[in-house]
Amino acid sequence: IHEFITYLSVERGLALNTLESYGRDLRQYSQYLQEDKADLDAVSRTTIINYLTFLQKQGKATATIARRLAALKAFYQFLVREKRIQTDPTANLESPRLEKRLPRVLSVAEVERLLAQPDPSQPAGSRDRAMLELLYATGIRVSELVSLNVSDVNLETGYIRCSGKGSKERIVPLGSLAIASVREYLENGRRKLVKDRDEQALFVNHHGHRLTRQGFWKIVKKYAEDARIDKEITPHTLRHSFATHLLENGADLRSVQEMLGHADISTTQIYTHVTK
Repeated sequence: IHEFITYLSVERGLALNTLESYGRDLRQYSQYLQEDKADLDAVSRTTIINYLTFLQKQGKATATIARRLAALKAFYQFLVREKRIQTDPTANLESPRLEKRLPRVLSVAEVERLLAQPDPSQPAGSRDRAMLELLYATGIRVSELVSLNVSDVNLETGYIRCSGKGSKERIVPLGSLAIASVREYLENGRRKLVKDRDEQALFVNHHGHRLTRQGFWKIVKKYAEDARIDKEITPHTLRHSFATHLLENGADLRSVQEMLGHADISTTQIYTHVTK
């Protein structure tokens, strides 16, 4: 598994999050084989089907099972290519059909309530307001938000540079409210939170280090409760809301695709169903 992950990193140049996901899925599969007393070299098509059935019985989502199978397919293709095994047990196995669920979005009024929760007079509140305003103004992913460095933000011309899936870089424009919130945070909040002057991260936690996705997620959940928003909120809720509200107000689908960093416009088109 370690050799395979190294191959994906060095030869395929996959992003760190993708590598971690592959590694996690394959380690769980390896654990299943050990408990089932099956040998990696002697795995058959039946073994793979039994594993997928096992995941289904555990109540795993269809998307999770499809992702695990994709990891296994890539892994066994690698083993065949490296002449570690003769035949690929995942050959001709079809991925389960995924249901296309419509993303949950907040109304404009709910977004306004959420954005009004942080207290910008406090360093952490100033940071939180800037993060929420930035997310809703740009529609970037949470992983992209927490990966931002101070050097990625240009408040004079009003844009941020972010690195998305597959390390693809894109430039996203900022609105006036987001610019004002980020400027306020940089001038006041961040200075009080940062302990090390060499810290590059734009958004930092109370230790002065880069905020994590989990840290951000706890913050959003707290503010959603404070705002008495009953809807189930995910880390992508503001991203979904950003795209839906743009399309509702007549934005061009291609522009929204570019801002969201979607490789395929069919991914962006799901938001047109939400607006209907």
